[in-house]
Order: sequence, then C-alpha cells, then structure tokens
Amino acid sequence: MKTIYERLDALIPAIQKKSFVENKGLGNEIGFYIFDYEPKYELLVREYIQFLKEKFKNGINGYKIKEFDLYEIMIDILEAKGYLTKNIEMEAIKGSEYVFNATKKALRLTTENDLIVQYIRERVEDKDIIFLTGVGKAWPIIRSHTILNNLHSVIEHVPLIMFFPGTYDGVELVLLDEIKDDNYYRAFRLIERY
Repeated sequence: MKTIYERLDALIPAIQKKSFVENKGLGNEIGFYIFDYEPKYELLVREYIQFLKEKFKNGINGYKIKEFDLYEIMIDILEAKGYLTKNIEMEAIKGSEYVFNATKKALRLTTENDLIVQYIRERVEDKDIIFLTGVGKAWPIIRSHTILNNLHSVIEHVPLIMFFPGTYDGVELVLLDEIKDDNYYRAFRLIERY
C-alpha cells in the first residue's frame, strides 16, 4: 500500500498530463476524479492542496487550479441570504436535524436550480482544473455523490478532482470510512492506494 506522501506526490505528474487537462479519458468519459484518503490525513491533504495551488499559481499547461470548498460555499450562500444567524438560533430551539433539512431546502439541493452547483458553475472557466474540497465538513447537509451527479451536466468541459476523506472503490463512496454516501460510477480514482 502506498503511503499518503507517495500518493500526494503522485498528484503532480497526474495533473500535468496533457490528457488530464484536456479532460479526455480513454472512452471520452467526463474527467471527474476522486482522490480518496484516510480521514486522519485531512489536515495534511489540506496543506498539500495549498502547496499545489501555490506551485501552479501560474498554471499547468495553460490551465489554472480553482478550489471550491463545499462547506465554505454553503456558509457564503447562507450568509448572503441572511439565513446563517437564523439557522444557529433555530438549531438551539428545534435541533440539528431540523436545521439540516431546512438548510438543504434553502440551498435547493438536488433540484434543477441547486445553489451550490449554480455557485460553482458561475465561477468555472474553460481553462480551469477544479479542486472540490470540504466534503467532510459539509456532510450531512451536502452529499458528495449528489454534488458530483449535479455537476456532470454543467461543468463537463473541465477536469474535476474531489478530495474525499474516506474510501472510493470505483463504485461506492464511504465518507470517513464509516458512512456509506451512495454509489457513484462516473468518477475515476485519480491515484491508486496500492
């Protein structure tokens, strides 16, 4: 089994490949990738993402890395709508489960006008490489398989890497190695664990 350091270091040559940035798979599949890792390495992975963004701040083969933290996007949207303070107050009265469901509705998750997907779509340009982060922080409100499914139709022209604290075996996403998120078949594991 490869160490987390070996797998992180393998990201550099992987994202520099012309086929990666041109978003072309063997069968012309959409270039959605998952970098899964043991949850205990979350802080290390976050640091490495910052390192990659700094290392490639001038681009990779003409492409720029753009990070989208799902948790930060959710907070930004809730603040902009004036819901964040209300949610905190509501949680004290009605509990977390109620607030989770109310937040999902406010964000229009899984609908045609999903605000998280809209937020990302409006900020993606043709020569971007998308780093999708904050998966563990945004759970249980935002589910990774739902976001990937909804992004497929709106940003299929750019490569995307979801940094996933858990396990992805090519079919099943298991968040934090404990919570079965759901099956997802369209993404490829970017760097194998073995």
